[in-house]
Amino acid sequence: MRAPVGVRARLLDSIASDEVVAELYARGADAEAVRMIVERGLCRAMLVGPLLLADAQLLRKVAKDDGVLAVMTRPAGRQDPARAEVVVFGSSAALTTIANDIGGDVGRQMLQALAGFALPRDRVLRCRDRDLPLGAKTLIMGIVNVTPDSFSGDGLGSDATAAIARGKRMAAEGADILDIGGESTRPGAEPVTLEEELGRVLPVIEGLVAETSALVSIDTYKSAVAKEALARGASIVNDISGLRFDPELGRAAADSGAAVIIMHIQGTPRNMQENPKYDDIIGEISDYLAEGLRLAANAGVAPDRMVVDPGFGFGKTVEHNLELVRRLGEFRSLGVPVMLGPSRKRTLGVLLDDAPPNERREGTAAMVALAIAAGVDIVRVHDVREMARVARVADAVVRVKHEPPVGSEHKWAHQRGDGTATS
Repeated sequence: MRAPVGVRARLLDSIASDEVVAELYARGADAEAVRMIVERGLCRAMLVGPLLLADAQLLRKVAKDDGVLAVMTRPAGRQDPARAEVVVFGSSAALTTIANDIGGDVGRQMLQALAGFALPRDRVLRCRDRDLPLGAKTLIMGIVNVTPDSFSGDGLGSDATAAIARGKRMAAEGADILDIGGESTRPGAEPVTLEEELGRVLPVIEGLVAETSALVSIDTYKSAVAKEALARGASIVNDISGLRFDPELGRAAADSGAAVIIMHIQGTPRNMQENPKYDDIIGEISDYLAEGLRLAANAGVAPDRMVVDPGFGFGKTVEHNLELVRRLGEFRSLGVPVMLGPSRKRTLGVLLDDAPPNERREGTAAMVALAIAAGVDIVRVHDVREMARVARVADAVVRVKHEPPVGSEHKWAHQRGDGTATS
């Protein structure tokens, strides 16, 4: 069966256990079917679509023939009688069987979602000539703002000496990556000239590459800035636009072998918080990130050099950000590492009785721990020492590695809190 253009498959996942049921009701699923799902306690839910109505009905029939329950729903935000989405419930093995039975583009999308959701522990993120191990621990990215107008109040203007000192301290406190930015991306921020941005970041990058062992990332959406930063030793390009603002940025990263972080944003920093709206926030962010991955691949970036970031606070309300974190695990279906940057964001201030940025450390810690529980690989933070300690404790809980008993031929399955067993 061939899928219509734009079809996606992803595993529904939430820190809040009743989110899947809420999602079904929101999409108009039959109440009796939802009751049966709750009673059966099936372990995984995969959303597939939007599909042509005939194809949706065929997918539901294939699932039924394989002994698996599937529910047809309407596409979020659309009233299109010719299209539907299908939520299929079952074990990973059952979903794999259905994907193979239905075949075509729909089956391929389902298999890709399953493979991405259950990424192996022993992965690496390739950053030019260095590899960052993934899976054993959460990586910490420390934020070094070489700007006068950072929202968090930690901007260092153009003081390269102070920025280098801060980066060195962060590396000593446990930062695996240092993210250097020379243009504020706070809500309402105005862009700066190319010359000004280069003047701010290049001396800092040179100093940190020479004086620390941490990998250096350049936080920019401009290919010209990325090229100069990479020439001075940066290994990662962190683009808030997901390769949308400058079409040459992906090629600049690919030519150097750098890793690329593809972030979601609705709008631009100047207008992103004016009135952000979504019909299907997780689906729309997933589609945006998937398109960013496609753009990166077309530019020559290898899959093991890609990361996605759903963009906490970038064109999102407080409620949007909370739902994003509750369902953060769903982005694993994209098949690449996931990063989150909630540090000191306005959402935390709202939740903490209008606390200013420098008093949002505890809120940041809560978000970091929840993100790790959802399976993220990298957290981007201002307070490296404290968040590295939070990550160490959270990692001890969620990154458990089970070994088979001595002398036993039984191969244990590892459970990552998502209900999916992987050998």
